[in-house]
Amino acid sequence: MPKLTLISHHLCPYVQRAAIALAEKEMPFERVYIDLANKPAWFLAISPLGKVPLLKVENEDGRESVIFESAVILEYLEEVLDTPLHPADPLERARHRGWMEFGSAALNGIARFYSAPDQAALAREARALSLMFDWVEAKLGNGPFFAGDSFTLVDAVFAPVFRYFDVIDRIGDFGILAGKPKLAAWRVALAARPSVRNAVTADYPERLMAFFERKGTALTERIGREAAQRCGPPRVTLPPAGRDLRAARLGQPFQ
Repeated sequence: MPKLTLISHHLCPYVQRAAIALAEKEMPFERVYIDLANKPAWFLAISPLGKVPLLKVENEDGRESVIFESAVILEYLEEVLDTPLHPADPLERARHRGWMEFGSAALNGIARFYSAPDQAALAREARALSLMFDWVEAKLGNGPFFAGDSFTLVDAVFAPVFRYFDVIDRIGDFGILAGKPKLAAWRVALAARPSVRNAVTADYPERLMAFFERKGTALTERIGREAAQRCGPPRVTLPPAGRDLRAARLGQPFQ
């Protein structure tokens, strides 16, 4: 059995896909995190596109190969490891691959949403995302997963999509997933899956919120507005009439 190393970034949803698939297939692997804002030389030397994830495969004879692009990594794992996560039927398998691409398109939509420069653009991107998820709602059956009782690669792709909303929902009600009961149930089922929970570190929500705050976009402005509303206006304590105002200015308690 080869030794696998997943080159990762703490927030990357495409890395999460690979980590989920590896966990579902019960394949041990090592995880190495890098800073994409300061990519190490060794990483640039093995990553043709300068992106994560990478999967390093070290064979028993010592030969080492590097696989890049999450979709390719998922297909490789499907071909060489047990516990299939694709349907056996070729037509169903093709349909699942299509919905995996749809999941990637949803991630692009989320990136446009959190990068929107003003509130009008933020609202437009929220509406566009909601319309995208209407397609998914219409496709879903009785659950709990995309294909019913079986966890598939489509689930591995959409779990990181929904994880964004665990943080976005704390910022405000954008109505993106509203009125989609099947989607809501799917989201809950995925969040409870051990492979999904363990695909990120415990501080993922704080890291993602900090990322949003650094963006300097309309969503950043919304975060500041919501924080100000939660805290409320500053409380000012006025001294009782006739007491020593000098003591008040000095911050001394009134007797």
